[in-house]
Amino acid sequence: MKLSDFDFELPERLIATRPARPRSAARLLLAEGGGIVDRVVADLPAILRPGDRMVLNNTKVIPARLSGTRTRISTQGEVSARIEVTLLEPAPGGAWLALAKPLRKLKAGEVIRFSPALAAEVLGIEDGQLRLAFSVAGADFDAALAEAGAMPLPPYIAALRAPDEADKTDYQTVFARHAGAVAAPTASLHFDAALLAAIAARGVQFTEVTLHVGAGTFLPVKVDDVATHRMHAEWGDVSAMAAAEINATRAAGGRIIPVGTTALRLIESAAASGQVQAFSGTTDIFIYPGYRFRVTDALMTNFHLPRSTLLMLVSALMGQQRIREIYAHAVAQDYRFFSYGDASLLIP
Repeated sequence: MKLSDFDFELPERLIATRPARPRSAARLLLAEGGGIVDRVVADLPAILRPGDRMVLNNTKVIPARLSGTRTRISTQGEVSARIEVTLLEPAPGGAWLALAKPLRKLKAGEVIRFSPALAAEVLGIEDGQLRLAFSVAGADFDAALAEAGAMPLPPYIAALRAPDEADKTDYQTVFARHAGAVAAPTASLHFDAALLAAIAARGVQFTEVTLHVGAGTFLPVKVDDVATHRMHAEWGDVSAMAAAEINATRAAGGRIIPVGTTALRLIESAAASGQVQAFSGTTDIFIYPGYRFRVTDALMTNFHLPRSTLLMLVSALMGQQRIREIYAHAVAQDYRFFSYGDASLLIP
């Protein structure tokens, strides 16, 4: 398989920069059997079956984009410069790994101030990433970050507009519980409390897992031979209770339907033995055509970037030719793409 096998033409006008309102008003492409039906997310209670189980990723996106000032002493006196920082993930010892613009002139020992309550010392630079030690920790850090930070919108949205106050709500799921993601599990953004209640009333059950989505989810694939791509690692947790719920549903004949590729990758990682086991740690599972799914029966997901690992994942689930048909239909019918876009329910 070549990278070009996962390419398609996408008009820029179809890239969504704001979500549908209300959340459940987003369109839903239902691909089941050989058919394609145009629905809306609010139709899910009528589409799903009693006994199905939806798996939700309850990670919480942190406001990881920071704008600060670095100050240093030079032969010309005190010099200040603006620095844009995007947090990536916690590092051992309480530090954080981050990206920075501009990075070239930063040096270990320098301090970047983001607000009166938040500053960070540069501990080092390696492989294009900063290692930062913040001036506060724990609840004080969370509060200071909430005040100073902005939501880390995906690059294809950030290229079109800056994040604003609305994104702090829009780019967060209604069931976000465990802080640590720097990108949202975007298929889950379509759910609100009323829709969750209507789905539950249909007899569909929910299981929550946690996968802290990293910035690596947006990294381009740079190799032509897809099988040689090295996947980024992300931290996830599947509790013993979550594993038992999924296994019980499968034993009873119900379908397991992850909401989003992040939930799918995590439960497939936890099911290496064929049964879902409790899991806590990092996963770099790379799913592309030829992969044998162990536990996933269907997937609710948004529409993905051309030439991306996520497009490869849905091609593995549905088949490459079938995904080409689905995406051609989505483009022809003006579905909205990417993080704030519309959704699909893929049933192989």
